[in-house]
Amino acid sequence: MRIEPDDLSSATIVAFLEAHVAQLRATSPPGSSHALDLTGLRAPGVSFWSAHDDGELVGCAALKRLDDDHAELKSMRTAPHRVGEGVGGRLVTFVLGHAREAGFGRISLETGSQEFFAPARRLYARHGFVECPPFGSYRPDPSSTFMTRAV
Repeated sequence: MRIEPDDLSSATIVAFLEAHVAQLRATSPPGSSHALDLTGLRAPGVSFWSAHDDGELVGCAALKRLDDDHAELKSMRTAPHRVGEGVGGRLVTFVLGHAREAGFGRISLETGSQEFFAPARRLYARHGFVECPPFGSYRPDPSSTFMTRAV
C-alpha cells in the first residue's frame, strides 16, 4: 500500500470523499457530523493523504493544525470493501508519524458515539487514543466521542 500527499483534484478522490460525507451525514443526527468538505480539506493548515493499493484508492486521512502543538486527525476513511484489512491502521500510523515529524505534541479527533463508529473507536484506542473532553471549537455532543493522545 502506498500513502501519498493528495491535492484533492482527481475525480476519484472527490467521489470517495463525497461518499464519506454522505455516509457520515446519513449516520449522524443533523448538526452532529463534523466531516470536512473539499473546501475545508483544501484550507491552509490541512495536510491530506490518499492510500492506494495496486492503483486502487483504498483510504484517506487528513491532519488539521489546531495550534503549534496540537493537530486533529480528520477524514479517516477506508474503502467499504477493504474494511478490516488494516488500511485504517496503516493510515493512523502514517499520520501519527507525520504529526511527530511536524513537531506536534498532541493529536486529537472527533468520531461518532453511535454503534456504527465502534470499529473506528476501537482502532483509535489500539493506537493509544483515549477519550477526552471536547477540544478546539467542538462543544459537548452526545453523538460525538472525542479522543486524544500524545505524539
